[in-house]
Amino acid sequence: MGFQKGWGNAWCVSEPYNDGTPCGVKRANVFRFKPVFADTPSDKVAYLMQYRSLGQTGLEISALSFGASSLGAEFRKIDIPEALRAVRVALDCGMNFIDTSPYYGRGMSEALLGQVLPDLPRESYYLGTKLGRYAPAHFDFSARRVIESVDVSLERMRVDYLDVILCHDVEFVALEQILEETLPALEKIRAQGKVRFIGVSGYPMAMFRYFLERANLDLILSYNHYTLQNTMLLDLVPECQRQGVGLMNAAPFSARLLSTAPLPPWHKAPEWVREVAARAAAHAADCGSDIARLAVQYAIAPEELTTCVTGSANPKRVAEWCRWAEEPMDQSLLEEVLALLEPIHNWFYLEGLPENNDPLPARYLPTGVAPGETT
Repeated sequence: MGFQKGWGNAWCVSEPYNDGTPCGVKRANVFRFKPVFADTPSDKVAYLMQYRSLGQTGLEISALSFGASSLGAEFRKIDIPEALRAVRVALDCGMNFIDTSPYYGRGMSEALLGQVLPDLPRESYYLGTKLGRYAPAHFDFSARRVIESVDVSLERMRVDYLDVILCHDVEFVALEQILEETLPALEKIRAQGKVRFIGVSGYPMAMFRYFLERANLDLILSYNHYTLQNTMLLDLVPECQRQGVGLMNAAPFSARLLSTAPLPPWHKAPEWVREVAARAAAHAADCGSDIARLAVQYAIAPEELTTCVTGSANPKRVAEWCRWAEEPMDQSLLEEVLALLEPIHNWFYLEGLPENNDPLPARYLPTGVAPGETT
């Protein structure tokens, strides 16, 4: 291959990578000892990770990032020592961005990160958290709470500054408040050196369009909208590129819909959507693969999307995702799975205030099933 091996980052010099990545795309060839849970001897293993620029921030973010919602036990009960080890494994495998929120575990995720991050060189990772959502029905985007939230997050995680701060799930409130009160308050906090880059996160595409038309954002974080089942996020790429806004994807498994794991009780997919997804997962298994592997590889494929955030409190699972990210995608299986998922392509559910949501695609109007309806 056309790059040098060793610790740290590497560049393709003259030849394309063996997985087809063109020259000029930065990658890391990171050598680390195998995690202690491995059954094989602790010899060195190379984890290849691609890095991409995040808008105009100057940050070079790993194609796969660590989502710390898992540390908040949002999907299952967790083993805390194992969860802390998962963070270290993620960084050892080349992930360099950690995403969290005070909402995850109602502060638990940030508090657990505070048990790991002080032992790591601050320049070895980028850290992002959120504000505004603190419980399922508790939202506060007031300027006063913005200041308190940033300070509390810094204290919980025992760090001096945040690389990224996001207004969390803003579709649940009047967007005018975010524009007129929350974002200006964050600019004042940025001037104090507590945060570097500012953005919004949430579910509906319409909400992102609102801010792209009216605000000066550094980045946006979207979830469930670039997966094997839903590719609506790509519609935002041209405008984000025009403005230099970084675009982050999250949740490649669509909260386990695109996996063989049981769905969490709060999942909004109706039964007919679940059945289609289950058939696609069964087909991948029959072909000797795993739909989750395909989901990870598909979600990180577009270079226009800087990174895909996904997380687990299981270190073995995190290491497995990083291995999958290195492997070439099975194009034949991909075509078959996409064909099976076509009946639910771009299906979505309602989230937040009705006026902040997207119109339901015409193809789903005859179903008689509203987005998010589970019966």
